[in-house]
Amino acid sequence: MSTTIPADELTPLFDGLPDVVFFVKDAARRYTHANLTLVRRLGLKQREEVLGKRAEELFPALMGGSYASQDRRVLGGEVIENQLEVHIFDNRAQGWCLTFKRPLMVRGEAVGVIGVSRDLGLPDARHPTYERLRLVLDHMQKHYCEAMRVATLADMANLSVAQLERHFRRVFQLTPQQVLTKLRIDHAMHLLRGDDSVAAVGMACGFVDQSAFSRQFKATVGMTPRDYRCLKRTTS
Repeated sequence: MSTTIPADELTPLFDGLPDVVFFVKDAARRYTHANLTLVRRLGLKQREEVLGKRAEELFPALMGGSYASQDRRVLGGEVIENQLEVHIFDNRAQGWCLTFKRPLMVRGEAVGVIGVSRDLGLPDARHPTYERLRLVLDHMQKHYCEAMRVATLADMANLSVAQLERHFRRVFQLTPQQVLTKLRIDHAMHLLRGDDSVAAVGMACGFVDQSAFSRQFKATVGMTPRDYRCLKRTTS
C-alpha cells in the first residue's frame, strides 16, 4: 500500500534542518509551503511573509527572475536534480548549494513545484579514498584555469572515470566537473569585484570565451557577470 504524505506534514520536519531549504509552490509559482530556513535566509521572521508570494517578490530581482524561469521549466515537466548553485539572499549573504526541483503531478497534470536546496557540507575526510581524492583536488585548485579532462584526473587517483565520479560524490558531494565549476565561479566572483573586463575575468578562470563564461555564470549564480558586478558594487 502506498502512503501519501501531505506537504503540511513535511514542513515541520524540514524546519529542523538549518542547512536545507524546503518549499512547495502552486501552479502560479506562489509559495504554499516554506520551511523556517528559507524564511530566515530571506531576512524575514514569519512564514506568512513568504506564503502566497513568488520568488521574484522575495529574492533580489535578478535572482528572482532566474528562479521563476526554473519554476516555469519544472511546471512544463522538467526535473532539476543535483544542480550546483550560488544563492544570494536579500541581506546579500551567499553560499553554495545543490538544488532539486520536480513537478507536483495530479492525474498527469503539473499543479505545482516541490523542491529542496541543500548547503554544501564539509568533505568526508574519513572516506578510504579521501587522501587520493585530495591530491586530485589540490591539482584542480592549482590548475582550474587550464583545460582539464576527467580521465586525466582519474589516472592521477588510479581510478576509473566511473569510480572517480562516484567517490567524488561521496566525499565532496559533487562530481569532478561540478568541483571545477565551483572553483572557476568562486574565482570569477572574486575577480568581478575588481576592474578587469568580463572577458578577461572569464579567460583568467579557464573559460574559452566570454559567451561560455556568461552562460555558465548565469546558470550557476542566477545572473550575468555584469549584473553580479553591479550588485556587489551597489552593496560594497
